[in-house]
Amino acid sequence: MNPFNPRPLLHLEGAAVFLLSLFAFQWSHVTWLLFLVLFLVPDLSMLAYLAGPRGGAVFYNALHTYLGPVILAAVSFAAQNLIVFAISITWTSHIALDRMLGFGLKYPTRFQDTHLSPQRHSFSRAES
Repeated sequence: MNPFNPRPLLHLEGAAVFLLSLFAFQWSHVTWLLFLVLFLVPDLSMLAYLAGPRGGAVFYNALHTYLGPVILAAVSFAAQNLIVFAISITWTSHIALDRMLGFGLKYPTRFQDTHLSPQRHSFSRAES
């Protein structure tokens, strides 16, 4: 096992963000039914893979980075809208759970090739 492998840290980071997002959602006092209904919506982006791996990766990554929910959270604060805030937190929690479970951002090669793929975090003996 390589002690310089960042993969375990990325999993822990996902777990921390996931737990924090659950607390934030609870703080919003919005119904958990909204959370359950919206939680898997970002995974609809996988349908873009029907057009091929390059377009699929672009669309999937656009919905699986923290940038979108952070912008949405800022909008929710500006508008003082707790429902929009709850949507941004639900989106954040989805991304965080994906990271915690090892599902990462996609490369345009194939769906399973992600920034968390074990193959991308292994070193050959020459690099050691």
